[in-house]
Amino acid sequence: MRTSKRSQILEAATRVVQREGVKSVTFDSVAAEAGLTKGGLLYHFASRDDLVLAIHQHLADRWEADLVAAAGKPATEATRDERLAAYTQVAIQSATRAELLLMLEGSTDAAHSAVWEAVTERWAPPPAPAGDDPAALDRFIVRLAADGLWLYDSLTSQQLTSEMRRAVAERIADALTQDGGTEDKG
Repeated sequence: MRTSKRSQILEAATRVVQREGVKSVTFDSVAAEAGLTKGGLLYHFASRDDLVLAIHQHLADRWEADLVAAAGKPATEATRDERLAAYTQVAIQSATRAELLLMLEGSTDAAHSAVWEAVTERWAPPPAPAGDDPAALDRFIVRLAADGLWLYDSLTSQQLTSEMRRAVAERIADALTQDGGTEDKG
């Protein structure tokens, strides 16, 4: 299947973010990376904000596909524990610098953060307001641990090896079933 021009632009924009950060995303930098003219980008995106929002959605869609693959099924068919285990695996093992940078940047903009929050709500929702459910609290702690690794990656120059990432993901996933499994469909 042939990749659409829009997808090619978004992949090029992702490479720009990966190398140089979100602030480096301009029509000129992305056009140069994609091998297009600035006008070619303007055909697909009316403004820089439209482009950045599209990059967020593009990467969130890729996360969604990775999450479905990790769980072996869509979020609607997975239990809470299966969703959280998939979220942990994807967050720890496959988060890229571009995704991390966009997530951090997106936290300051409601439209951008909404893209990531939608994925998180499906796969690793926060616990109910009442903290009296130990299983829900355990799942939330697991999510915080996975999210903490994104922060670690974004704030340090030291990168964890793939073996260490895998070990951390396995340890977190094991914590989900440590008490004999708190699996439910909620």
